[in-house]
Amino acid sequence: MTILVTGATGTVGRLVVDALLDRGATDVRALTIDPVRAALPAGVDVAIGSVLRPETLRGAFDGVRSFYLAPHPPTTAAVMAVAVSAGVERVVDLAGAEGTGWETIEPPVEESGLGWTHLEPGEFMENATIWAEQIRERREVRDAFPSAANAPIAMADVADAAAACLLDETHAGRRYTLTGPETLTSVEKVRVLGDAIGAPVTFVEVPRADAIAQLEASMGEYAEWYVDGYAALVEHPQAAVPALSEVLGRPATTFAQWARANAAAFT
Repeated sequence: MTILVTGATGTVGRLVVDALLDRGATDVRALTIDPVRAALPAGVDVAIGSVLRPETLRGAFDGVRSFYLAPHPPTTAAVMAVAVSAGVERVVDLAGAEGTGWETIEPPVEESGLGWTHLEPGEFMENATIWAEQIRERREVRDAFPSAANAPIAMADVADAAAACLLDETHAGRRYTLTGPETLTSVEKVRVLGDAIGAPVTFVEVPRADAIAQLEASMGEYAEWYVDGYAALVEHPQAAVPALSEVLGRPATTFAQWARANAAAFT
């Protein structure tokens, strides 16, 4: 039966489509409001709609056995109701750890009665691109909390974990905390990015208020939340856990590997 990927134009959802195909799935349907921008591979069935508007979803679930749920907490319960009415059996959702706000996805998913798997990734390695302009222009990063430390994860690894869980029912009823393979401080990440581009990059510590101000243009009201999340990581660094490699049967992508693959963004 069909596997539905919601949010297929999004950063993770689009990668889930590719990961399913790489793992041999042959009946994949992608939900998107913009098939052209999604640039979906040949052979992928396309459904027009969005989890932001559950009223657009009814036909999308026809014949679907399992689906990937892109995160949008306000409509999670409504999306799950549509899935249940269509006879869907399992869901793999992208949620988050307690305190992130994304964990609110999990209760309505469980209350739906469907088989579920929760994926709770930490920070994406791709967030390092918020430093890209500074690195390109000045070979420096101006930010707060240089000793803040976490274990970032590559989006492609998260997508591959989602595909693995969609294709293997033994993951039902499991909650996976997903991290990269190593805990790094902000200073260490900047050093790794410098190694990737073949030029030293300096970390310049700035006050919290300045860090927030320089992110407001891109993050808006979430800039303060993001910076304060890093402040918490000074006293409570995020430890790397092995769940991702256990799900995938391979090592997680290191930050150095990701940096080398994405060096062009910083040069």
